Amino acid sequence: MREFQQFKLNGIVSNDTMRAIDKNADAYNVSSSQRMESAGTILAEHLRILQPDSVLFLCGLGNNGGDGFVAARHMANFADVCVIACGEPKTEDAKRAFSALKATPVDIFTIRTSSEIPEKAFDTDIIVDCLLGTGAKAPLKEPYESLVKLMNNSKAYVISCDLPTPSARTDKVIAFHLPKSDGAVVSDIGIPLAAEVFCGDGDLMIIPQKKTDAHKGAGGNILIVGGGPYQGAPFLSGLAALRSGADVVRIAAPVNGFAPDLILERLVGDHVSNEHLEKLLSLAEKSDVVVCGPGLGTNPESLAAASEVVRASRKAVVDADLLRSPLPLAQNETIYTPHAGEFERCFTALPKNIAERGCAVRNAAKKSRATIVLKGETDIISNGSRVKFNPSGAKSMTVGGTGDVLSGVCGALLARTGSFEAACAAVYAVCKAGCACDLETGDGLIATDLLKTLSHILYKGENDA
Repeated sequence: MREFQQFKLNGIVSNDTMRAIDKNADAYNVSSSQRMESAGTILAEHLRILQPDSVLFLCGLGNNGGDGFVAARHMANFADVCVIACGEPKTEDAKRAFSALKATPVDIFTIRTSSEIPEKAFDTDIIVDCLLGTGAKAPLKEPYESLVKLMNNSKAYVISCDLPTPSARTDKVIAFHLPKSDGAVVSDIGIPLAAEVFCGDGDLMIIPQKKTDAHKGAGGNILIVGGGPYQGAPFLSGLAALRSGADVVRIAAPVNGFAPDLILERLVGDHVSNEHLEKLLSLAEKSDVVVCGPGLGTNPESLAAASEVVRASRKAVVDADLLRSPLPLAQNETIYTPHAGEFERCFTALPKNIAERGCAVRNAAKKSRATIVLKGETDIISNGSRVKFNPSGAKSMTVGGTGDVLSGVCGALLARTGSFEAACAAVYAVCKAGCACDLETGDGLIATDLLKTLSHILYKGENDA
């Protein structure tokens, strides 16, 4: 793993990114309970350096509170420790940490309303804010709001666990693995580098789920432009987009075909041409994402027309024969999905070393101002800043059409989230689907087999959050 060290994240990370890293760490046998024990132990070490006579821990119901329970247990023999818990913990790890805490000589107050707060406990040397973790927003509900007000008005030194609770003052932030706010002191808790630089189940957690009051179209309106010499390609992309959560998918292609779940916008003739531009541009204007290239062919007129559609789109996925210089760029976000030959055609020769390839893809993505998915034995994804890798899974996925499926998944997810996040989730989900299908089909796998498991992997697996 040493050669991948250069791709480690630097600087402040978002809540979603850290959640993904945490989840990915599970795959490398560094469990959430291990991470909690490490975080709490390190937090206690920072406290002991200050040599307080008394410490108050304010703990919420999640794993941020669990970190506090662990730290309080470790501090029990070094200071007078008081813990205010906002009810019974909800996560299994926090429940276990709370159970262990109860076996130590500390004062514990389990409260549910502001009237139950022991205000005298705020007359202490240090207050440790373990109330709310990533994702918390103001205004706060009770009893959190009252706890924060009492903490803000106290004379105690305030330390925040991982990041401050919204509206809370803080004198020091002890962050774990990576900073989530400015000025944090970062401590390592043993999360493997691979959890950052390799795709995993955590990348699927970033995909926004439909809300309960979602309306038709909320999952994305996708346009697939392609077809001609390869008639099935745009249909594969379209079905993959539907299976990846898109609500409406239109196929604009010069082919005759029928799939009851897809809307075919039949283009006259046998290839995409300039005479179709007015219609294509109108369709692109109404679409959240345009996927251009599947089955398009190399007719110069087709390439020119499809490129113009990409440039008129808000977001786009560019695939297959359209991957040639000069590459078209959408108005907001673009994903390019080349294999090695297409990458070299568009950018530069690829080195054999995987880490050096990662640098080449990153440079190309930065130069093109797009997210690139380099398909290969190990897929490489970069947006010009971040780089992630994904082992390509089952050998049976060399069958034709799997790239068309990937472009459709990228398109659907791009309608829901950013290009880098969409690309990482798409690549990982397609490979995971391929591995699942390979168990049944072996070398007889066909691209449509992937459609059977995509939805479950993306939305109904272990990644519901």
